[in-house]
Amino acid sequence: MSQGTLRLGRREFAAHEPVIMAIVNRTPDSFYDQGATFRDEPALARVEQAVAEGAAIIDIGGVKAGPGDEVSAAEEARRTVGFVAEVRRRFPDVVISVDTWRHEVGEAVCEVGADVLNDAWGGVDPRLAEVAARYGVGLVCTHAGGAEPRTRPHRVTYDDVMADILRVTVGLAERAVGLGVPRESVLIDPGHDFGKNTRHSLEATRRLGEMVETGWPVLVSLSNKDFVGETLDRPVKERLTGTLATTAVSAWLGARVYRVHEVAETRQVLDMVSTIAGHRAPAVARRGLA
Repeated sequence: MSQGTLRLGRREFAAHEPVIMAIVNRTPDSFYDQGATFRDEPALARVEQAVAEGAAIIDIGGVKAGPGDEVSAAEEARRTVGFVAEVRRRFPDVVISVDTWRHEVGEAVCEVGADVLNDAWGGVDPRLAEVAARYGVGLVCTHAGGAEPRTRPHRVTYDDVMADILRVTVGLAERAVGLGVPRESVLIDPGHDFGKNTRHSLEATRRLGEMVETGWPVLVSLSNKDFVGETLDRPVKERLTGTLATTAVSAWLGARVYRVHEVAETRQVLDMVSTIAGHRAPAVARRGLA
C-alpha cells in the first residue's frame, strides 16, 4: 500500500515528510531527564525550544513508562490536563499528543485540545480508541507484547516478532478506524523495548519496511532506549549516537514520525536521509557551480 497524507490536528504531512515528535515528560522520575520538565515553566521552555528546533508534535506524558511509584488516573490528569491547555493556548498550531493508556485521561486531555492519543501499551484499555473516535483525534497503535503498563519484559519469546507486531498493530489500527477514528490520523508503532528484549527491538528495526508496506504511517520511539544502550554498552546519557544511527536506518526504511528527546540533532539526520533519498533539496548547492 502507498503512503498518503498524514493529518494530525491542524497539520497535514505529505507522504515523504518526516515528522518529529518531541518528548515532554510531566513526571518527577523520568528515565532520561530525571524530572527536568516536571514543573510548568521548564516544561513550557522545553516546548518552545522543541518547536524552534523543528518539532511538529509535542508528546506530553504524565506517567513514567517503567516501574516506579503508583500514579493514579487522577494524578496523571493533574500532571497533564492543565499543561495541555496552556500549550494549546501558547502554540495554537503545534500538534499536541498525550502519552497515556487510560481512557479517563484521554477524555480529559481531548477536552482541552489534545490532537493525538499515544497509546504506548497496545490497547490495554480498549476504551481509549473509543475516546479518540469520539473526539476525532489521532491514535498511535503500539505493539507492547501483551505487557501490563509499567512492567519490564522477562524472557519474552516470539516465533516471529515482526509477524506479531504486524498482527497487533494493524489489528488495533483497523479497530480504531472501525470505531470512527479518521484513517489518515492513525499510526502504528513497533514498540521498541516494550515487551521485547534487545534482539527483538533490533529485528523490529531491521524489518521496519514490512510495517511501512502495510500503508499505515509508522511511528518509532527510539530515543536513548535500552536496546540502543545494550547494543553499544552505553549508559542513558551516552546513547545519542546510537539513537541517531537507528533513526537514519528507520528513515531510510520509511518511518514517518520520530519520538525523540534531541530535536535539533534528529532534524539534521532526517533532512540528510530525506535529501539522499531525493525527497528534499539541499539547503545550499554551490559546490562546483560558483
